[in-house]
Parts: sequence; structure tokens; C-alpha cells
Amino acid sequence: MRLRPSPRSTSAPSTLPDTRLRSRLPFFARLLSKAALTTTAAAVLIAGCAPVRHHPGDDAAPPKRAAPAPAPAPDSARDSWRLVWADEFRGAAHRRPDRAKWVFDRGGEPQWGNHEWQYYTDRPRNVSLDGHGNLALTARRERLRGMHCAVGPCNITSARIKTKGRFARAYGRFEARIKIPRGQGLWPAFWMLGANSDKVTWPANGEIDVMEALGRQPGMVHGTLHGPGYVVQGIETHTALPQGGRLSDGFHTYRVDWMPGKVVWYLDGTQYGTACSSQLRRGQKWVFDHPHYLLLNLAVGGNWPGPPDASTPFPSRMLVDYVRVYAPQR
Repeated sequence: MRLRPSPRSTSAPSTLPDTRLRSRLPFFARLLSKAALTTTAAAVLIAGCAPVRHHPGDDAAPPKRAAPAPAPAPDSARDSWRLVWADEFRGAAHRRPDRAKWVFDRGGEPQWGNHEWQYYTDRPRNVSLDGHGNLALTARRERLRGMHCAVGPCNITSARIKTKGRFARAYGRFEARIKIPRGQGLWPAFWMLGANSDKVTWPANGEIDVMEALGRQPGMVHGTLHGPGYVVQGIETHTALPQGGRLSDGFHTYRVDWMPGKVVWYLDGTQYGTACSSQLRRGQKWVFDHPHYLLLNLAVGGNWPGPPDASTPFPSRMLVDYVRVYAPQR
């Protein structure tokens, strides 16, 4: 979940919460006090890995472009991977996800740092199997006893789970089949964080966003890297379904293939973006060379999606059919 400027502004926020999720960025406030990081802008990397040209003296990134629609990868490519970790979310309805694979984040802002409105819980009403082979992360408009939030009315609960301490891996194919919700202020995500986050502050540990979407733009998916020198908006690529299609109308497969010096994004098996270490600019550092753990969450509100409004449906569910991780065949 990247840090994003407000929809009303194209610059990074001048102030951020002074405490963050310990597992992600324990000293983030101090880190962002460095001007070199607070002034970085997004760079969009699409299709191959040719060096990006910049005008001399221009410290802004190239303007955003939608990714082209390249041909899907050949089926024969699937034979070059072997499954090394998975959760198919099979089980009775209302059961929590497997605690041998997942741990729960809990609480509200200022832990998350994006001015989000939700309060995360581990209750089955917010995160549980649906009995049909899916995990349901559910955002609800409700206020629970003991809730405390630094942002918003503190009347929304949701869920965020991660494999930290259970599973992490460097390089491979990381894939999930997900049905995202639709609605103003909703912000579903499937992403990864560097497993050294207890020793190295974010963004130096690295963040790979496999899938992020905005509920107000349910036809578009974003893939992003965050690292030193590309903090707020990161190195980003995105694509949209043709003919105004909506990702919220059904399940779609979101994937990255991660290899040394390169990350490639796919939607339903079709490549739509590539980021390479060779494309980084002066002052930026490639930090995607060590294990990362997985995260799934449904955020509500925040700098990027904006707050929910009267049209936002509650409860809203993010359904996850499976999460699978593959390694290259030897």
C-alpha cells in the first residue's frame, strides 16, 4: 500500500503520522524528514527495460501513460515453474484463515500512514473463509468498543493479513485470483514487503505492489515498486480492462514474475508492465534482492482513494480464491 498524495494535490503531503506499523516502517517519520525522499515523484515503466530518458536538470518523472496490451504469455511458459507455497482457502464458512500461514494486523491510524479510515480486526466478520473456496476480507460500517482512530469517524472495520514470520521468498512467480469490491474510498491490495523490515526501515526493505485498485475506478489495476528514491508514488504501471469492463464484476488473476533486477506485472496472464534495475535514476536504489512476505488487505479511505461517501456500499468484500507462489524449475 503505497503512500499517495491527496487526490486534490500532485505533490507529496508535507506532514505524515509520526508512528507507523512496526513490522513495516518503524522509523518512517524520521526517514521522510530527509528532503531527498519527500521530493521524489513517480516514474512509470512499461513494456521492456530500455533506459528511461530524462531532460537535463528535470527532477520530475515522466508523465503517466497507460500500458499497451501485449500478447499473453505462451502456455508453455507455465511448465517452467513449480509450486512452492499456496493457500486455496478451503474450509467451512466463518473460519479464520490458516494461522500457520497468516498473521493479522490490528488497529487504526496512525499505524498505516496513508490517512486511512478503517480499523483492522481479526474477527471472522472481517476476515474469514466463505465456505465456497474463497477468503473474504470484509469492510463494514460499524463502531466497536475500544476502537481508536486518528483519522475519520472511526466507524469502519476491515482486515489486513500477512505471511510475516510464516513465509517469505525472493524471486519467483507470485499470483492471486481476486474479486475486488467497487465503491468510492475502497482500496483493495495484494502486495509484498521486504522480510528484513524489523532491521531495515521502509522503503529500504522494499515494497512490491502486485495489485492495487481504487473502488471508484474498478476497471483499472496498478502495479508498483517502492524503494529508496521512489517513495510516495513509486515506480508504477497500470492497465485497464477493454470496453469499460470492471474488475469488480468477477474474479481476475493478478501476478508478478520477479527475478534478479526485474519485476513483471500481469493481469489475467497478459503482461502489462515491467520494471528493471537498469532504469533507476541517480539517487534511486534497487532493493529487490532479498525475501519478501505477502499481504492482503482492504483499506477504506486515505490520501489516494479519498474517503467513502453515501454511495459506498457496506459491507464490501474482497474475495480471494487463492494465493500461489512458484519457483523456477531447476
